Amino acid sequence: MPGFRPTLNAMTSSTRTGRPRDAAIDVAVLAATRRQLAESGLAALSVSAVAQEAGTTRPAIYRRWPTRLELAVAAVANLAEIDPPVPTADPFADLTAELAHFRHCITDAGALALAGVMLQEGVDPELLRNYRDHLVRPRRARLRACLERGISAGLLPADADLAVAVSLATGSWYAYALSGAGVPRDWPRRVARLVWRACGGTEPTATAGAPR
Repeated sequence: MPGFRPTLNAMTSSTRTGRPRDAAIDVAVLAATRRQLAESGLAALSVSAVAQEAGTTRPAIYRRWPTRLELAVAAVANLAEIDPPVPTADPFADLTAELAHFRHCITDAGALALAGVMLQEGVDPELLRNYRDHLVRPRRARLRACLERGISAGLLPADADLAVAVSLATGSWYAYALSGAGVPRDWPRRVARLVWRACGGTEPTATAGAPR
């Protein structure tokens, strides 16, 4: 999978010292990081606790991820790259699936606070670039592709404003979070329907019986 310096998981020990890298440690550490992010949040993320849960050591983690923030970004990006939705013949259903996958990633890894950190001044430029390259841009590209397939299928007009539509799709989640309102259970489908209609389309009948 693509990644940070030179892989998503970290600047590895093999990069620095030539020693072989244990991929099982990466998997365990990233999983433990996501669990702790979801349970305690970014501010309380403890590398010592992650190391203990993953069955490794703090130095082993820091060889891979030099800072807690890099570790958090890698863990969330790793989750976002696990089983992304596969395109189908139904672009509206694909749009809904992408938004459901986004919800899964941002809630199951407590990633909302991480997005807030990336908006602050003084964030390391390379870390910000990696965050955008491995989290933001792939998601936006897949959402846009769903709408482009809708245009190709004649379900959406060719002049649909896809750039704004893509921002509206995921942006509504952050708006809910800032307002303190609970996100509706059927958020993916409702947002997909709103975006689809805003682009000039109508919800395809083929998806009328899909779960809500």
